[in-house]
Amino acid sequence: MPRTPQQSWPELAFASWLLMGEASLVVGLRMMRLMLGGARADREARRMVNEKIAAGLTLGPALLAGGFGQSSEALGATVLAHYAKPVRANRRRLARRGNR
Repeated sequence: MPRTPQQSWPELAFASWLLMGEASLVVGLRMMRLMLGGARADREARRMVNEKIAAGLTLGPALLAGGFGQSSEALGATVLAHYAKPVRANRRRLARRGNR
């Protein structure tokens, strides 16, 4: 996992706020996909569950890779970076025009 730059608490709060907004958008896009039903909805539901399990299983090792001497800001930045990448990828994938 790449090193995350040191961030202050206000920067972490703002990054968290942005990630929350993007994650909310992904939830909305996924709900639209699931409401349509069919094979695409089934694939999306399976993908969603698999991503949640994978994200949970990979966070621990990512935190341990940084060592226990990390500051709380560094831990926060690591967690945000860990979840931001898949959230962003899902938003791009779900929002594509031909993907509906």
